[in-house]
Amino acid sequence: MTLEDWFNKGITAQEYVESMTTLSEELIYIYEHFKVPSEDEHLYEQLQKQNLRVIVLTEDWCSDAMLNIPILLKIAEAGHMNVHMLYRDENPELMDQYLTGKSRAIPIFIFINPEGKEVARWGPRAKEVQKFIDRSRKALPSKDKNDYEKKEKEMFQFITKAYRDNQEFWNDSYQSLKKAII
Repeated sequence: MTLEDWFNKGITAQEYVESMTTLSEELIYIYEHFKVPSEDEHLYEQLQKQNLRVIVLTEDWCSDAMLNIPILLKIAEAGHMNVHMLYRDENPELMDQYLTGKSRAIPIFIFINPEGKEVARWGPRAKEVQKFIDRSRKALPSKDKNDYEKKEKEMFQFITKAYRDNQEFWNDSYQSLKKAII
């Protein structure tokens, strides 16, 4: 399948949000509170002329998707880009073309031009956010410890809350995404 085919297979952002079973409130919260900086308006005028579209590989349980999709949607609105979502686990053929290392890390954003050719890609998280994840993982006990699973679950809850509430992470993601496409 071509990227054009993948884009056409996807669902709209609205359909995605309406179908979410986890993290929808947090995603909507970020979407409602994040604003594209007004000083970047001239950049989005340039972006509008490119007529880009975006394929998003995601899953609704993913906290990185919860953080980054609303930022992308605000950029897409400013840049007049259509966004279609594909579930990672239902589309391994495409996902495996966008692995980060050996991992199927998400979200992955694939920006395509009117001819359906990739012009940029981004994901799964900004470098500054990755540093936060790395620090959080270092605090975990070793996997052979009895409390590892409990501590890992607590860590994921902490990360999700931090993503929702820490607007520096929103800005880090915004700046990283902007750099990838403009």
